[in-house]
Amino acid sequence: MKNFALIGAAGYIAPRHMHAIKDTGNNLSVAYDINDSVGVIDSISPASEFFTDFERFYDHAWRLKRNADSKLDYVSICTPNHMHLSHITAGLRLGCDVICEKPLVPTSADLDELALVEKETGQRVFNILQLRHHQAIIDLKKKVEGSPQNHKHDVELTYMTSRGKWYMESWKGDPRCSFGVATNIGVHFFDMLHFIFGKLQKNVLHFSDDMKASGFLEYERARVRWFLSIDANDLPESVIGKQSTYRTITCDGEELEFSKGFTDLHTVSYQEILAGRGYGIEDARHCVETVESIRNQKPSKATDEEKHPMLERLLINQQVDSI
Repeated sequence: MKNFALIGAAGYIAPRHMHAIKDTGNNLSVAYDINDSVGVIDSISPASEFFTDFERFYDHAWRLKRNADSKLDYVSICTPNHMHLSHITAGLRLGCDVICEKPLVPTSADLDELALVEKETGQRVFNILQLRHHQAIIDLKKKVEGSPQNHKHDVELTYMTSRGKWYMESWKGDPRCSFGVATNIGVHFFDMLHFIFGKLQKNVLHFSDDMKASGFLEYERARVRWFLSIDANDLPESVIGKQSTYRTITCDGEELEFSKGFTDLHTVSYQEILAGRGYGIEDARHCVETVESIRNQKPSKATDEEKHPMLERLLINQQVDSI
């Protein structure tokens, strides 16, 4: 049984990590968050220590090292994106391996810093790239690998996840903390595309604002038109009133709808990490570089071949609103 600490215990994604720790037969020893809305711990790991001051948390974690039975083995990070680097390096310097939510860090320079601290401490960093464990994605990867090597697949990626007015008032709506929609909700989809279709060869941004983004990516094995949104108005009529999230990939005209099947992917990710098969810094580099490039681009006019259908509808609606 391994001992875990959790940084960011009051966040939306934290319960999935708590369940993953418990379901893999391990112990959540201590948790930290600046907010104290963490009652969920009672139903998962009620004996866990909890702190709202990082200094007290860190001191407690350090003292646990004195005893072989109590010392921490892993630190899990579920904090806002802009804090990942600092919290990961703190965990490494505690002598722990670290498991972090996406995006691992916002820039390739930060990845290089993490690699340096890994070397200094002898510990490892693992990123939650849960879509690599989704059966529908695994099946598509196998299908692509079995297709002719010289064939480039025609792909459309659409992801819409409705968010209320709270979103823009939270850290997620602040680009200094979340690094924008493409990074915050898109980074693991860009990892998925790399996982399936190989190295990125072209990256073009067509549209970006606080609530949605769209562009074109060309990989070794695919040409991808993508659209991401947190605006409920973008949901297709077929799902309105039934679900708040819509995820779909169309590959060569064949639709792969994968809105379901996400429930246990964090537990699977933990199982793989604990078995020595986790995804580390270099596995995350490709998607980090992709979103970093998107953030640094100015949108350009989309060609008909590269334009996502939702972008066409968006541009038409904007023209109507301006009349």
